[in-house]
Amino acid sequence: MTTLPFQQVDVFTAQALKGNPLAVVVGADAVSDARMAAFADWTNLSETTFLLRPRAPDADYRVRIFTPERELPFAGHPTLGSCHVWLASGGVPRGAEIVQECDAGLVRIRRDGASLAFAAPPLRRAGPVEPELLDRIARGLRLTRDTIIASQWVDNGPGWVAVMLRSRAEVLALQPDYAALAGLDLGVVGKWDRDRDGTDAEFEVRAFIPGSSVPEDPVTGSLNAGLAQWLIGSGLAPSTYVASQGTALGRAGRVEVRQIGADIWVGGKVTTCIEGTVAL
Repeated sequence: MTTLPFQQVDVFTAQALKGNPLAVVVGADAVSDARMAAFADWTNLSETTFLLRPRAPDADYRVRIFTPERELPFAGHPTLGSCHVWLASGGVPRGAEIVQECDAGLVRIRRDGASLAFAAPPLRRAGPVEPELLDRIARGLRLTRDTIIASQWVDNGPGWVAVMLRSRAEVLALQPDYAALAGLDLGVVGKWDRDRDGTDAEFEVRAFIPGSSVPEDPVTGSLNAGLAQWLIGSGLAPSTYVASQGTALGRAGRVEVRQIGADIWVGGKVTTCIEGTVAL
């Protein structure tokens, strides 16, 4: 058993307890796969990550990302939270950008004032959603089909499929039938109304993961990355915007999206909540 540095951070928020928590173990090169999986199951957070020495010559560090049920090739809030902990633990990037290695490949991360942002990875699956699947999604969201005004596959690793509703109010009113949505990782997005909702964000997002120990994710970087590529690419969103997520769960997540050249950067603030050691 080895004692390793450990942090628990809150991602996509400057206010502790209002974002998406992440557990991060530092220097986990000697920890076995089974032990990593067991610890991630024990934390019972949506994700737990382990920082390791990089294998790729261009990477600054390597991360492995676990849910309580499985390992993920990539996820957004674990990317930002892991980078925050790596920097706080004395990590020094080789270049102007930080380069994270994960099972999905190399992910570029930049510091933008008080925020961190990652370059949205290429989509593994894009394009229209099959009509039969849209019918199933509508039933699972307890909606009529015409309530969904747009849809797209936005899978960058976890398997996201996304639908758009007309308003933030419709998104926040959803009470999904998780059994009907089993096997899907589903994102839902709707526009804020400036007069009714204010100007703090442009879109409301919810992320549903039926069958998971966390069936609704509080704030989701990978989903917001896929949504940004879809919404900006199709003209449904401006090149710079803020998405709100977690409202229905009592959180106040804010995801900052910005297109710079060919890259779409997805970012937010990270707050450290717990520091200590863990025996693995």
